[in-house]
Amino acid sequence: MLVPSALRGRTGVVAGGLLIALLLFAVLPRVAPGAQSSSQLQGTIDQQKGRERQLRTTAQKLGALEASASKAVAAAQGRLAEVQQEYGVAQGKLTATTTNLRTTRAKLVRLRRKLEQGRDQLAAVLRNRYTADRPGVIDVVVSSKGFSQLLERIDFLKRVQASDTKLVDLVRDSRDAAKTDEAQFARLRVTQAREAQQAATRRDAMASMTAGLEQRRASLAQAHQARVDALSNARAKRRGAERTLAKLEAAQAKAAKQYTAPSATPRAVGGSKGGGSSWAIPWAIVQCESGGQNFTPNYLGASGYYQFMPATWKALGGSTPNAYQASKAEQDRLAAKLWNGGAGARNWDCAAIVGITG
Repeated sequence: MLVPSALRGRTGVVAGGLLIALLLFAVLPRVAPGAQSSSQLQGTIDQQKGRERQLRTTAQKLGALEASASKAVAAAQGRLAEVQQEYGVAQGKLTATTTNLRTTRAKLVRLRRKLEQGRDQLAAVLRNRYTADRPGVIDVVVSSKGFSQLLERIDFLKRVQASDTKLVDLVRDSRDAAKTDEAQFARLRVTQAREAQQAATRRDAMASMTAGLEQRRASLAQAHQARVDALSNARAKRRGAERTLAKLEAAQAKAAKQYTAPSATPRAVGGSKGGGSSWAIPWAIVQCESGGQNFTPNYLGASGYYQFMPATWKALGGSTPNAYQASKAEQDRLAAKLWNGGAGARNWDCAAIVGITG
């Protein structure tokens, strides 16, 4: 969409203007070539005032949207911090569980090795007991120094056997417990990995949303500042025109009684002042779209005074392949049809830019 670099002035055409100019020529001060007449200056002032109102309204809307976007960005940033914290907690749990799983697996390896060693030792003891010559009862009794020593030896042998069996059972139970812990930690790790991934997905989505909101806020801020700057320039031009008009009127008042006929101000079919001719939609949109010029197709294909896309132009019944090839009258007629009393304003992107649509 093209925006003109300067506003176009309107030249009021008054009945009898030429006669008045001839009557006052001898007494009015000389005007430098290219200087505007009082009617032209008044037209410029009126146009600038209208532009100021339009820019002020648009700037206010953009300012409100910027403030709303700033609130949304702040809320999104807060939510992003919460989601990031949730991801950190989930990742911490996953790390702890992974560490526990590795420790448990290492413990299980050690217990299995210890169990194998215990079994080997127990097997060796059993083999020795069964292969060695078993002492007779008489030898045990004779070699024992008293009955108490005999009982002590028998009890010792029983305790050695029980101790070996108990050691093997303890290692086996520890191994089974470690296997159970390993299975639990493995399942827990899978669950926590899934939760961490979900948290990461939420975090990434929220980060993307926050970045989009921040970009929107920045765009609104830029547009708002642009409207404020344009409003300042429009005010400066209007005040300059007012000062020039005041000087001209003061000089004319000294020479003769000024006669000012009502200037003819072209109006658009859409109800807005035009840039020197009639328009089928508000001039502000035309000014934003083409600056009132019959452009050839741009890189998207839009052309003409109203920047019709080829498909839209064809659907409306255009007689030429592209809008710019048709007469202004035909472009006005089809633009008015598309405008539809304002119901079709959203067909022009500039309607939102100048504040006609949301």
